[in-house]
Amino acid sequence: MIKPIAIFASAALALSGCASSPKPAPTAAATVPTRSGAVRVPQVMAAQGLEGVIGLTAPTLTRRFGEPRIDLAEGDARKLQFAGSSCVLDIYLYPQRFGADPTAAHVEARLRQGGVAVDQGACIREVELR
Repeated sequence: MIKPIAIFASAALALSGCASSPKPAPTAAATVPTRSGAVRVPQVMAAQGLEGVIGLTAPTLTRRFGEPRIDLAEGDARKLQFAGSSCVLDIYLYPQRFGADPTAAHVEARLRQGGVAVDQGACIREVELR
């Protein structure tokens, strides 16, 4: 007969492995002081086809793509959303140094219907043509 203490000890040992598992390290980022305190700046995307978007400011993106469907600001970060006939383009802007205006650092593109990820370059071209 197995004693209740042995069962408890075995369960505790099994669960302790879960509790002591290290958490994944965050992606490479730098801490940058800003007007509202220190923020972590995400690594800037360098994907092929995004050279004409990454690094641009919000006014430059608005001149290129028109008025955004969504313009959200949270602290010093900003998200602009533009839409083409079949895709949605989200551009995330972050300040890269103290006192700097946020610039495009990350781009996501997806279908308007269903939200499946699509080629970012193709969506950029589609949004420009609208």
